[in-house]
Amino acid sequence: MRPLEGITVIALEHAIAAPFCTRQLADQGARVIKIERPGSGDFARGYDTRVKGLSSHFVWTNRSKESLALDLKHPQAAEILHLLLGQADVLVQNLAPGAAERMGLSFEALHEKFPQLIVCDISGYGEDGPYRDKKAYDLLIQSEAGFLSITGSPEAPAKAGCSIADIAAGMYAYSNVLTALIQRGKTGVGRHIDISMLECMAEWMGFPMYYAYGDAPPPARAGAAHATIYPYGPFAAGDGHVIMLGLQNEREWLVFCEKVLRHPELGTDPRYASNAKRASQRNDLQKLIEGVFAQLSADQLIDRLETAGIANARVNTMADLWGHPQLAARERWTEVSTPAGPVAALLPPGAADAAQVRMDAIPAVGQHGPAILASLGLSARQIEQLRQDKAI
Repeated sequence: MRPLEGITVIALEHAIAAPFCTRQLADQGARVIKIERPGSGDFARGYDTRVKGLSSHFVWTNRSKESLALDLKHPQAAEILHLLLGQADVLVQNLAPGAAERMGLSFEALHEKFPQLIVCDISGYGEDGPYRDKKAYDLLIQSEAGFLSITGSPEAPAKAGCSIADIAAGMYAYSNVLTALIQRGKTGVGRHIDISMLECMAEWMGFPMYYAYGDAPPPARAGAAHATIYPYGPFAAGDGHVIMLGLQNEREWLVFCEKVLRHPELGTDPRYASNAKRASQRNDLQKLIEGVFAQLSADQLIDRLETAGIANARVNTMADLWGHPQLAARERWTEVSTPAGPVAALLPPGAADAAQVRMDAIPAVGQHGPAILASLGLSARQIEQLRQDKAI
């Protein structure tokens, strides 16, 4: 039995943050009923066509769900939603600010009728405050949270290459839903969860915020290098490949000079005798290091770093990640079904094998609608009428 079997989640969701939360609930056995627009569905279905004609974002965040196509503006939509919520444990929504409240789906509106229901609202800035109604996309939240001010090169800021604000919000929504389920197991009562993407990113910015405490200078943008530790970052090997390495203390610096650079005298050179001095001399030191590395292939360099016990990594591409030998050795790959056929999928972190988690199909728009509506007591004639009315 999976941990969340018997738990039903209603998801009024689109894009990434809420779908990533509910997919993880589904991974653990929850039944997730995803409400989508009739016809087009979640607009993330149209982001691209990179996975056998399907959207890469959608395939990533929507396995193991049931899709109910429902026009939320139809007169019967509220009745259907209330029938669903009467059988549900959790409502997760990331509609436009104020939309759920206007439809009578706020926690306050639902709690009296469904006291057991956990309501998780995900938004850009939270349910109150002066930014409540601002539109919030991932890049905008990265910017608002100061992430761009510390990321990129000295010449230009850069965003993260994936949707980290959405991912952060989805992760905090997931963990808060789990704790709310534990709490409800003790009290029998649901609760409201208000997830702000800005607050999630602000939490992730804890180190640079404290580094700049009391109006101190913030970490400088340093590209792929570390802003305050050196050597720590990318270095080119002689064959053109780039290797990432990181030193954390003075012991490692001495070993690095002796066993990797094979210039032990640098280890005691007073110009480089502390991290602060190395960081201040990083341009000169980089020339010395890459002068040695230019004589080595990436494999030879990694051999030296491994022998010396210096942390290192290859700067991999997406193709390298698909074929990563560690993921293969730990048997982290399985398959999931999609409307376009099977595709490879990673097991969720922490899962020992595919039997521990749900890895069911990615749904087509409205695929499960008739069965869901029939389970709520609607007749075949009523369901057909809803279809004719374009409500489903």
